[in-house]
Amino acid sequence: MQNSFISYEVLHKLRIPQPIQFLQSRYPEGMPLVTTFVHPSMIEMLDAATEDALERSSWIDSLSILPMSFGSQDASKLLSLCPSIQQGLKSDKAKIFGESYVFSNGFIKDVYDRLEKEMETFNVSGASGTVVSGASGTVVSDALRETKAGHDASRLTESTENVSDSSSNKQAMEKGSKKKKGKGAGTMITGPAESELDNQDRAPMKSKKNQRKGKNISSEQVAESKAAAKLVKIKEENLNIPSEDWVMKKIATLVPDFEEQGLDDPQTILRPLANYLRPMLINSWKERRKALFSENAERMKQLLDSLQKKFDESFLNMQLYEKALDLFEDDQSTSVILHRHLLRTTATAIVDMLLQNLDKHNKLKNGDEVAEPQISESISLTPGERTSIAKTFPGSLSNKALTVVEALEGKRVETFMTALRDIAEESGLLLKKLDKKLERTLLHAYQKDLVSQVSAEMDPVSLLAKVVSLIYVQVHHKALQAPGRAIAVAVSRLKDKLDDSAHKILTDYQTTTVTLLALISAPSGDGEDCTSDRILSKRELLENQMTALKGLVLGTSKP
Repeated sequence: MQNSFISYEVLHKLRIPQPIQFLQSRYPEGMPLVTTFVHPSMIEMLDAATEDALERSSWIDSLSILPMSFGSQDASKLLSLCPSIQQGLKSDKAKIFGESYVFSNGFIKDVYDRLEKEMETFNVSGASGTVVSGASGTVVSDALRETKAGHDASRLTESTENVSDSSSNKQAMEKGSKKKKGKGAGTMITGPAESELDNQDRAPMKSKKNQRKGKNISSEQVAESKAAAKLVKIKEENLNIPSEDWVMKKIATLVPDFEEQGLDDPQTILRPLANYLRPMLINSWKERRKALFSENAERMKQLLDSLQKKFDESFLNMQLYEKALDLFEDDQSTSVILHRHLLRTTATAIVDMLLQNLDKHNKLKNGDEVAEPQISESISLTPGERTSIAKTFPGSLSNKALTVVEALEGKRVETFMTALRDIAEESGLLLKKLDKKLERTLLHAYQKDLVSQVSAEMDPVSLLAKVVSLIYVQVHHKALQAPGRAIAVAVSRLKDKLDDSAHKILTDYQTTTVTLLALISAPSGDGEDCTSDRILSKRELLENQMTALKGLVLGTSKP
């Protein structure tokens, strides 16, 4: 028997599934004996097919070459006898997956390169928090909550430092998690625990006591394996790492040959290939993420420095304008108008600037690629856009951002200022208080700027509000921000502060301005020509009074 060969015909007639494995179990002498049962031409044919696949940088299912009765384990043993496979494995030019699938290194590299390109569109960002596990491998929910709370309460300035040190921390975390990941991943992919349960049903009968003990041990192993696999999955989801299913789907899309081969279960080839490629893809993903974090760390620092400067200026101006509101607290209707005007103008600009910068910082912190804006100035946001951005922030920062957005729609500046201080502190921004010295400095700069604007103003309508604001600086030492609807009240309150002639010039100019604006906004009708004439007349009257109006403040503009 050892000097003879069994032909294909005999193997078919035997109708024994996985004949090599069957014969090997009958002849425990080993592989040299098994080879005597296989005709050399079968190995030669398999070797030629695999050699051709390797030369073409392709792949082959060796079972497609072997007789139908051969199984994957038979194919694996025969492949080990093929010279092309022996040489390919030794030179790392060939890989065997699923016992019967032979892949050339060129084919694998091509698939990897295409997957890596697909990864460029994959979100590189990931959460910075970690999942804490107990001794048994279960997730500790309390630790998760503490981690989340700590993450939510973090300051932007602290996160900048953390990002710069993230390389060493990540390496330590990855090193510590690989052991758990290997155990969990192996269980999840191959499912040995379930196989062991199945094998026990087919094993020889044992005593009831031993059998029960074995089942208990297996049940514990299954529970621990599932818990470990679940922990690995949670960690990967938190880090936004591409999953095994994602890799398998991409391979199936990029290499339709697997589906077209008519395999009963394409996953038998997709899963082993995905398991081999995924660690390399994750390493590439981590390197790109690490590079982004390193690049973003410097940008985050520059962003925070710039944001702090902008916020200092805006916050001090807001405090300066807020002080002028006290002059009208006894007039409820006018006070509401002034509060709302300040909220719709200066306060809104502060919030838009703050939200856009915090949004950019949040993306940089998460490792996202953020393009440099062509215009450094903040753009105006809609209420919906403000709310959407606020909801993207982590934890309590999001809640405080939503509060300050809501305060813009309120009626009191004090409420807004409280919300603004809260979000600034949560963001790690310093709050500069307006003391007497700063107030005098800002008021002087504000007055100087108003003098320049009044001197250069050529529009008779726009001139009035600027002159009134400048008078309030000179008389009350307050930086009044008043809309058109409040100008009449503001003018009337200056009666006791100006001499009669000056107040009359101011009052006449304000009355003429109101008349002109009413004519402009009136609907056109049959007397359109008459209305146009009146508009021209009133505008000419204002233009003639501009010099006198400017004289009220420019002659006494020095503080």
